[in-house]
Amino acid sequence: MSEKNREGKRTAREKLAVEREKQKSADKRRRALIMGGAVVAVLALAAVIGVVAANAGKDDDSEASGPVVAPSGAQGKDGLAIPVGKDSAKSTLTVWEDFRCPACKSFETAYRPVIHELTNAGQLKVEYHLVTLIDGNMRGTGSRNAANAAACAQDAGKFPAYHDVLFDNQPPEVDDAYADNGKLIELAGKVDGLDTPAFRACVEDGKHNAWVAKSHQAFDKGDFSGTPTVLFDGKNIYQDRTMTPAKLKQMVQEANQG
Repeated sequence: MSEKNREGKRTAREKLAVEREKQKSADKRRRALIMGGAVVAVLALAAVIGVVAANAGKDDDSEASGPVVAPSGAQGKDGLAIPVGKDSAKSTLTVWEDFRCPACKSFETAYRPVIHELTNAGQLKVEYHLVTLIDGNMRGTGSRNAANAAACAQDAGKFPAYHDVLFDNQPPEVDDAYADNGKLIELAGKVDGLDTPAFRACVEDGKHNAWVAKSHQAFDKGDFSGTPTVLFDGKNIYQDRTMTPAKLKQMVQEANQG
């Protein structure tokens, strides 16, 4: 083979090697572009899904809040208080309560007889504000659902009796039994004339849920330390360690004499 032919073949092999390297580089760039495009597509899809999910969450929140429907006869600022007793009473007891709250049940057990006596005598008016503190602390919806049911009982003119039934049958704090509307309707059977189609629909539809949420917001803004919060003519008496049902009765009677 002549030197010229050998040189030609070597040059051809070198050119072929160079072309192969160029092809490899091109293949690598193409794969990188394809992979990069796939990643971008996945990220874009994830972004779209995130936006859809966020918007869906907003829709759910707006639906859950719904219109604020105060129960019949609600009084006070924004109609957030359920009154018991005569408006002409000279003393007012303001009570912030949660139907899942054990301390609230203790207060009711100790003070209920005196409160009933004084409201029935026209000497004391009680304004009940319903709170969902335990739902936030322990998780669940029992506080809200029970408060809504109590507001439904207020619509039916049966709030005081149903309020007492809910505390008398209060489940353990960790048991979110009041999240079950069926349980709340079952307890309504303990109050004469309360378990009606209108009451059941009110409970099952969560008619006053947004009102309950607004009541709890007012509790948060009030900077109270917890439930129950009990104010006698604006003064927090639950924090008074010397307070007793007998002392409360005396305070009310003295106010009525003055």
